Amino acid sequence: MKSSKSVYEQVIDNIKELVMTGVLPEGSKLPSVRELSRQLTINPNTVQKSFKELERDGYIYTVSGKGTFVSGREFVIVDEMKINEALEKLRDDFKALTYLGISPEKAREMTEEVLKKEAELLCAGGAEKGGSHDKG
Repeated sequence: MKSSKSVYEQVIDNIKELVMTGVLPEGSKLPSVRELSRQLTINPNTVQKSFKELERDGYIYTVSGKGTFVSGREFVIVDEMKINEALEKLRDDFKALTYLGISPEKAREMTEEVLKKEAELLCAGGAEKGGSHDKG
């Protein structure tokens, strides 16, 4: 199934997931833009644009001459507009389940099960660690 998201958005989402689940722990060095573009067989400009957004949002940081690294969770910037968009999507997805003939109670149970599994993944991989980084 092909994603409706652009390659740029897919790169951002994948790196965010790896960071927030702890697969890429705080302080991990990311591949260079060129290296990642080769690995993903995408344009380096797409990777660069993704890195800029991820850095703006606090997921990663760059040390001049050394590379790009994963930030701690405490550096991630909370975007209320994106939170509201995600909640609206959650509402729409819940409604979609009920429109498929599933009772609201069963849809709630299914939603809670999905959320429980996602929370377990986040907690298992991303145990809170103290720390900071020097941006320069």
